[in-house]
Amino acid sequence: MAHVAADLDLAEEDRLRAQWYALLGALLARAPDQARLDTLAELAGDGSDLGQSVTALATAAAAATPETVEQEFFDLFIGVGRGELVPYGSYYLAGFLHEKPLANVRGDMRRLGIARADDVKEPEDQIGALMEMMSGLITGAFAQPADLATQRQFFEAHVGSWAPRFFEDLENTSAATFYGPVARIGRIYMGIEAQAFEMVA
Repeated sequence: MAHVAADLDLAEEDRLRAQWYALLGALLARAPDQARLDTLAELAGDGSDLGQSVTALATAAAAATPETVEQEFFDLFIGVGRGELVPYGSYYLAGFLHEKPLANVRGDMRRLGIARADDVKEPEDQIGALMEMMSGLITGAFAQPADLATQRQFFEAHVGSWAPRFFEDLENTSAATFYGPVARIGRIYMGIEAQAFEMVA
């Protein structure tokens, strides 16, 4: 996704929310390189479910290499023909790629001033791209920070409607060694966000 400078006056809570989405987006859009693995390996979580998942991710990152994670990413999400999972909203919501859910994402992207980067070939309803969009809506990376009502509408329409099932499927996939902790973080964080949006409704 095409980014512009983010708002520097964000509340700390929103900055943290954006960082969770950005982390998930970065790991689900492409396999991490060595520098990112090194950064992940230094993370330390607290005793909460989310914190324990962060610690598990750090352990997995320390044991991984760019080659092993790239192969896992390929096997899980790309494959020969298709990967073990299909990380696109249209597939989860309609059963096929390039269906109405993708058109709906594109419509909201136009309305919100979000443009796909020229070097991105995947459909815009890819899970990593949607995580990056949520981060950008919070920080104002695409235009200006979106209000909570706009964030909630985008989340419920394009993320909350299927991402929890995707993360559950990923967590339960035996091939997800590095991506198992990523899935747990995603599953837990989707629940946190859904609950938070309900509270401010």
